[in-house]
Amino acid sequence: MADPKRSAGVRNAPKTNRKGRKKRSLWVRIPLWIMSILLVVGVIGAGAVAYAYASIKLPDPNSDFKTNTTFVYYNDGKTKLGSFSVQNRQTIPYDTMPQDVKDAIVAAENRTFWTDPGVSATGLFRAALGLVGLAPADVTASGGGSTITQQYIKIMYLTSEKSFSRKAKELLLAAKMGQTLTKQDILEGYLNTVYFGRGAYGIEAAAQAYFQKSAAKLDLAESVALAAIVNSPGNLDPDNGKQQAADLLERYQYTLNGMVDMDAITSAERAEIYSELPKFPKREQDSTYGGPKGYLLTMVKNELLAKGFTESEISGGGLKVVTTFDAKLQDAAVSAAQKLTLQAAGGSKKAAKQLHAGLASIDNATGGVLALYGGPDFLQSQWNWATNPRPTGSTFKPYAFATALANGWTFTDTLNGNSFTPKGDSVPVRNADGNHGRITLQNALTHSVNSAFVDLVTQIPNGPEQVQQMAEAAGLPSGGHWDLSNRIALGNTEVSPLNQASAYSTFANQGLRHDPHVIAEVFDAGGTSAFQADVEGTQAIDMDVATDVAYALTKVTQDGTGSRAAYLGWPVAGKTGTVGYGVPVKTKYGTVTQRQTRAAWFVGFTRQVTTAVMYVKGKEGTGDLGTGFYGSTWPLSTWLEYMKTAMKGKDKIAFDLPTKRTSTQSPTPRKTHSAKPTATATATEAPTATQPPTSDPTTDPTTTEPTTQPTTPKPTGSTSKGP
Repeated sequence: MADPKRSAGVRNAPKTNRKGRKKRSLWVRIPLWIMSILLVVGVIGAGAVAYAYASIKLPDPNSDFKTNTTFVYYNDGKTKLGSFSVQNRQTIPYDTMPQDVKDAIVAAENRTFWTDPGVSATGLFRAALGLVGLAPADVTASGGGSTITQQYIKIMYLTSEKSFSRKAKELLLAAKMGQTLTKQDILEGYLNTVYFGRGAYGIEAAAQAYFQKSAAKLDLAESVALAAIVNSPGNLDPDNGKQQAADLLERYQYTLNGMVDMDAITSAERAEIYSELPKFPKREQDSTYGGPKGYLLTMVKNELLAKGFTESEISGGGLKVVTTFDAKLQDAAVSAAQKLTLQAAGGSKKAAKQLHAGLASIDNATGGVLALYGGPDFLQSQWNWATNPRPTGSTFKPYAFATALANGWTFTDTLNGNSFTPKGDSVPVRNADGNHGRITLQNALTHSVNSAFVDLVTQIPNGPEQVQQMAEAAGLPSGGHWDLSNRIALGNTEVSPLNQASAYSTFANQGLRHDPHVIAEVFDAGGTSAFQADVEGTQAIDMDVATDVAYALTKVTQDGTGSRAAYLGWPVAGKTGTVGYGVPVKTKYGTVTQRQTRAAWFVGFTRQVTTAVMYVKGKEGTGDLGTGFYGSTWPLSTWLEYMKTAMKGKDKIAFDLPTKRTSTQSPTPRKTHSAKPTATATATEAPTATQPPTSDPTTDPTTTEPTTQPTTPKPTGSTSKGP
């Protein structure tokens, strides 16, 4: 509503100060010389803009558009691992593009395309604020306001640099394009060059990549789906998973709603295809990803995306990506995993297909992944056994050991090594190799005594929570499905070999944690470094605590369940783990509990390298490995086979001696429902019909090496025990 005084022609009097003098206008108070300078700068600036506008050249979509292969290298920067390339672009004229495609892309990306001048001044202003940190939290320097014309300019002419100069150039080009070219010309160029994912630039290549047909044969639903994908090809490809498909459906429906609002389709047409995406044919696999290296390339691409590189930059930006992978160690990892998997399967290739090894090896100094084995062929199965979590078994006990040290315990403090039923529980904790009486904290770790670790967690204030915090400090992912019970140290928590290797590396590195990563450095097409990994690390665990955990784990590899690791010939520390479950089985004598082995682990390290090996069975890794499968058998053998190559030529660096500790504990034997010590209790003990199910996931039976295992000289005087 207009001001009545202004409507009547009445002017408001200027404000006065307390002395009755009128305030002078801001412009009156600015010295004349400053105003003169501002005027001159404005004239010069306007002239510069006019000159730039007149001289700037618009790109030709057919001659200027270029994509360059991105090459991926091993850590020497010379040996090629693979590539991300785009050789898939076909230009088609505007008149042959389906009208549904044109309408859908406008509805998805720029609904005012047919009427706007080609630029979004508001969007550019918001992005400019982002460059100087003045924008709202949800606005970034690269975000907001890109019209189809501006997007086309970025595709054809500009880099992904976030700067005022780039935004200014984008504005000039878009404005000139809007005045020089017809809207049809702009839309034709855009639809022939925009990236749709799967290496496809332009609508014709996209139609072939997603629906195996030409663009002219796309129906309405297919046209809308492709238009929706443009917003974020990597995150909206339905072939990448259920979440991506769900996100695409949301964007697809948004696009359909826009088409109705634009009167491009009717509400009835929308209703017919609104509830679900069109059917996507089975995707043909790119042979680039064949074999074990496909897992590595996928990890590299995912890390590039996480670091802010776009799909189009990765697939066609001509990047040089130097990874952390060592070519010789990668070959050794593949060889060890495949050789030992076949032997563990009794030489049967058919049986070996159901047996899965996952291996991850970390450079302790940087956190870089030196080698990784996720499976024999990425094209056959995209399930990466090195990055997918499974229960850890006794390899989780070092986190409880570290928690104890942080709470004032010493190596010689004692615990209950007998089978007992914890207070408030109904199922006893058992040790498959019998009872141990009172046992020191060190010996409980060395011999992987389950009952002692349950006793330990019970005695530590908020024990399960503290163990979780220690594990996360070492490097395990937070927010997972933690087993926050007094049995947390027994390893029900699921962790991947990569994360276990990373967390153990923190112990090897005296508490200094490095985030695991696979990219060392990225160079752009011009050879300039565009990204470099941060390898400084964070002191996540007290140095003395971490040093003492590492020393304690050397006893496991000298006198305990992992004693065969000493055959490596280097100072080594580590832990075995076997995940066993009691499964009720009906027999003619009643229901008995049958033991099944679901996972077997060995995680070990020298001062320079940490490597985790896991074996599981079945499509989802939940099958029974068999009674002869323990962490001390095939996982440890695989670890040894690989580490012989990994440590070749490296110095033999001893682990530091433990710090002198004074115990703050005054443990007294607590009243428990304890079984009497017996030397005959073993994991092979015949179950009875009344025996409760074994809840212990880390049964630690004494075992001899299986006859099918490779003959490996053992250190003198040691025995092999498997947890």
